[in-house]
Parts: sequence; structure tokens; C-alpha cells
Amino acid sequence: MASNSQRRAIREYRSRLSARGLARFEVLGLDSDRDLIRSLARRLAEGGPEASRLRTVVSQGIAGEAPSKGGILAALRRSPLVGADLDLPRSREEGRQVDL
Repeated sequence: MASNSQRRAIREYRSRLSARGLARFEVLGLDSDRDLIRSLARRLAEGGPEASRLRTVVSQGIAGEAPSKGGILAALRRSPLVGADLDLPRSREEGRQVDL
């Protein structure tokens, strides 16, 4: 049985977690997946754009949804080269002569 000081320390630790928007929970899984699950949880708890992207990918993978169409086009439109008016000339060569 835990002493009163241990229970108080656990209660205070969990209240600090909840103040940061985090929650402690237990999951069941394979022992070989332990590091994967912990690193995934750590990345998701960090927040930011990488966590958001990871959350989307995992959610789509679990739900079995197909990725939305037009992703490549949207990425190209976000490119910093949009509107740069690049003129990249390409030399035309007929190829080499082959003696058969």
C-alpha cells in the first residue's frame, strides 16, 4: 500500500499533467511495440505541425480511409517557385548512332 506522501505525489503529478492538457492512460500491446507506442505518444504530445501530420496519417491508417485526391497538386501550388517565371531550356539531341 502506498503511503500518504506517495499518494499525494501521484495526485499532484497527475494534476500537473492535466494542467498541461495531458492524460496518463494504459494500453495493451505487444512487448515488441513498446518503444514504437512510446515514441508515437511522445511525438503526439509535443504538438506542432509534425504532430498534426502524424495524427492525420495514423487516423487515416486506422480508419482505412483513402488519402484525399489532389495532394500533389496542392503541394506544387505551395511551392516557393510558383510565379517565378522560370525558363529552363532543354537541349534536343537525336541520340547516338548505333551500328547493328
